[in-house]
Amino acid sequence: MRQVNQVRKIPLDYASEGMLLGRSIIDSEGNILLRAGVELDAQYINRLFEIGIHYLYIRDETFGETDDEDVISEETRINTVKLVKTTFSHLQQDRKINTVALRNIVNNLLDEILDNSSVLLSISDISTLDNVIFYHSVSVCTLSIMTGITLGYSDTKLKELGIGALLHDIGKSKIDQELVERFGNMSEEEYVVLSKHPELGYSIIRDYGDLSLLSAHVALQHHERWDGKGYPRQLAGTKIHEYARIVAAANTYDDLMTERLNRPPYQVNQAINLIKRMSGIYFDPAVVVAMISNIASYPLGSFIKLNTGEIGIVTHLNPESPQKPVIRIIIDKSLRRVQHPHEIDLSRMKTIIPVEIISERELNSLLPRPSGV
Repeated sequence: MRQVNQVRKIPLDYASEGMLLGRSIIDSEGNILLRAGVELDAQYINRLFEIGIHYLYIRDETFGETDDEDVISEETRINTVKLVKTTFSHLQQDRKINTVALRNIVNNLLDEILDNSSVLLSISDISTLDNVIFYHSVSVCTLSIMTGITLGYSDTKLKELGIGALLHDIGKSKIDQELVERFGNMSEEEYVVLSKHPELGYSIIRDYGDLSLLSAHVALQHHERWDGKGYPRQLAGTKIHEYARIVAAANTYDDLMTERLNRPPYQVNQAINLIKRMSGIYFDPAVVVAMISNIASYPLGSFIKLNTGEIGIVTHLNPESPQKPVIRIIIDKSLRRVQHPHEIDLSRMKTIIPVEIISERELNSLLPRPSGV
């Protein structure tokens, strides 16, 4: 596996001139605004603030090299985002959608995910507020397919699941976009309008004979709950289609990992713990187990506090032990920088365990800002 300088996610207000961008920034049209590897300057940073970017990934040689791991390639991610955006746009204009392109892109996603079947989901997407829904669709599709693979689905079932997951929010194309993009602060009447999107999505997909009706049921049922208190039909348990049960969990996980106007994104371990608590109430317990087995509880580049008091940065993931990565110790138990950082594999440690993820802000007083390379 290729080794690269450490890539980690930081708040944009911690970015400084000379840093190298770790992942490309995509604008609202699905085009690359800033390509990975570019050196940040004041103009770039100000532009990112202007378009609503609040987090970004940077490369940082301070902590050495790490595995270059992502479930799908940047090219595939960008192409899929563009296609989802085009699909929404065509529906808003009452134009036909390209179902052949949709099936082909899901096939590409499936091929890449199968090729990287030992890779854990570790990197969350960075998006502007006006293209959140398109990135969200791709992220939900990716995690849903990974979950389906874990559950032993055939290629046919994975493709049906993938189409349904990619288009699960397609009904929102028929709702006022100002309302769709508001993410909260709705009146009861507005919430009722937004809650129509599952039925609208079902109708859209159903009208295309070359798309599976089972994929349409994903759009219809992804807001149903395991306990029967969801919508639109208050289905419970196994009366909810298995594909929709997967997408319901993946949808909520990605929502938690996405910044909203009224809150920052959750840390991965916080989101996982919340999903676990919702298991058996909102979600099928078997789906939750399968889904979280594909997610790195402590993503590459994240700072981890151990029960020893030491702090390390995640450099490698253990697919067999998602909650026990390899970390490089950089801060000792006295909160002093380690002169000679060393790695430990938590999967081989019986008494050393991760306690929590430490944010960039929490470490700011301990660590210098990374410089460009």
